[in-house]
Amino acid sequence: MKLILLIAGLMALAAAQEDRYTNRFDNIDLDEILKSDRLFKNYFQCLTDMGRCTPEGKELKRVLPEALAQSCAKCSQKQREAGDRAFKYLSENRPEEWKILRARYDPENKYATNA
Repeated sequence: MKLILLIAGLMALAAAQEDRYTNRFDNIDLDEILKSDRLFKNYFQCLTDMGRCTPEGKELKRVLPEALAQSCAKCSQKQREAGDRAFKYLSENRPEEWKILRARYDPENKYATNA
């Protein structure tokens, strides 16, 4: 009986983890990327199909449309905070790139807030 409960618990845990985005990139220094022209350019070009993607960029590009459409429902708290920080930084400090990204990922302005 204990084995059955253990297996059921592990299956429930695995299912719960599938409902979240990976956290393997959560320790990336977002501020370094946003403030570095070189690093920012690499991510920007990845997200806009103008350049190659790092594994982190590929993952971001893969999940970004769904995360926007679902109000980041599968995001961890840390991922939500990073997204908010990135959106705020882009809108305030890189308005041209922000405009391009919004046109690509939110062309109908459905997901826009006050950013």
